[in-house]
Amino acid sequence: MTAAIMFQGTGSNVGKSVLVAGLARLYARRGIRVAPFKPQNMSNNAAVTVDGGEIGRAQALQARAAGLAPSVHMNPVLLKPESDTGAQIILQGRRFGTMRAREYGKRKGELLPSILDSFERLKREADLILVEGAGSPAEINLRAGDIANMGFAEAADLPVILIGDIDRGGVIASLVGTRAVLPQADRERIKAFLVNKMRGDASLFDAGVAAIRAATGWPSLGVVPWFAEAHRLPAEDILDLAGDAAKPGTLTIAVPVLPRMANFDDLDPLTQEPGVSVVLVRPGEPIPVSDVVLIPGSKSTIADLAFVREQGWDIDILAHRRRGGRVIGLCGGYQMLGRIIADPEGLEGPPGSVPGLGLLDVETLLAPDKTTAPFSGRDVETGLAVSGYEIHLGRTDGPDRARPWLERDGAGEGAISTDGRVRGSYVHGLFSDDGFRRSFLTKIGAQPSDLQYESEVDRTLDRLADHLEAHVETEAILRYAGIARR
Repeated sequence: MTAAIMFQGTGSNVGKSVLVAGLARLYARRGIRVAPFKPQNMSNNAAVTVDGGEIGRAQALQARAAGLAPSVHMNPVLLKPESDTGAQIILQGRRFGTMRAREYGKRKGELLPSILDSFERLKREADLILVEGAGSPAEINLRAGDIANMGFAEAADLPVILIGDIDRGGVIASLVGTRAVLPQADRERIKAFLVNKMRGDASLFDAGVAAIRAATGWPSLGVVPWFAEAHRLPAEDILDLAGDAAKPGTLTIAVPVLPRMANFDDLDPLTQEPGVSVVLVRPGEPIPVSDVVLIPGSKSTIADLAFVREQGWDIDILAHRRRGGRVIGLCGGYQMLGRIIADPEGLEGPPGSVPGLGLLDVETLLAPDKTTAPFSGRDVETGLAVSGYEIHLGRTDGPDRARPWLERDGAGEGAISTDGRVRGSYVHGLFSDDGFRRSFLTKIGAQPSDLQYESEVDRTLDRLADHLEAHVETEAILRYAGIARR
């Protein structure tokens, strides 16, 4: 019989995803067949599975930690925000539709059978499933029809571990307060608590742990010290991206932070290069003088392009180009670089067309068919093999496509300007490839390091597992999950 346990948090960004990844690696190293699961995720940072489905980036990392290929059943519902009040719904890896928040709140319970179907499929292949909640069960206004936290725990009859974040402050109140607002049946599912992100001497919080135990009746599974290397793991939330200040002697890449920025883990390998400064440009800030402006992916290209213009970033980018600077566009950013983005079916808003930045002689036609697929090809200029993945709506064509950036099976992908200083591609994950990244950085004047990015991700997962082994009652988690070990 497959064991399972759910990790819920007192709020968003308390570290659930990283803890589950670390535990997945830890238990997998012990020979346990472990699989991650998140019934509902909300993120524009998606991964593509081998069969072309979409799941949250965090679940792809957790799968990697467990030694598994990512599966659509590890994250059966993925919400990809398209506006402040609506999101595209990905169900078991495929586009299900778009709903406004109010409609989704009323209909989300309809997705529970598919979620339970995915959960049962995983159970056939695993000894232990580590389930991650979303947000917080304390949001009791969302409890009716819930599929992300206690609603799923109830449907699957799971025990729960509650995680609090001491770094943000108020961890005693958040843990005790969560218990106070939950209905009795939900309280009884919580078996223990865990305090995460402790800076400094953990023994200084011994009295705090005792106070939480006394107020809740729950045992403590430990106080986890701050894991400083978490930034080396692919980020799922833009809040996890700190960026750099421009450092002397480095190549500076300026990245405008778009409201619906997507697949920004493209930046992770670049942030770890000591010879590169990745400067995140926040709303209200001008794009600084830099060597490269990189326009990232976007879930809603037309709306984010309008935001670029509202911020005056279009003026900054064009001035950067006139000074001889380089410009890179990835996915939605690639579409923005062209002359026109046409949306005749109104997929991103009212039907019509909008002018792009005009830095590439291409045009994009948005169409309902969505491309989600792994990519394996080569860099046209160097012949280096490169791999990644595509997630996008639309097709892009025009004269600059005669100079493709990449090539696959004889067909070009992406576009390069006549002088080679502006280029775009639909392929995500390019800079994770060490050979490609080093070649590209050398070409544009940087000093690449000997960073082995993918190997470093695995080493970081191992160090995270060691970190949790030292500070968490990992055997107790197995007992609560239903695994009896000798």
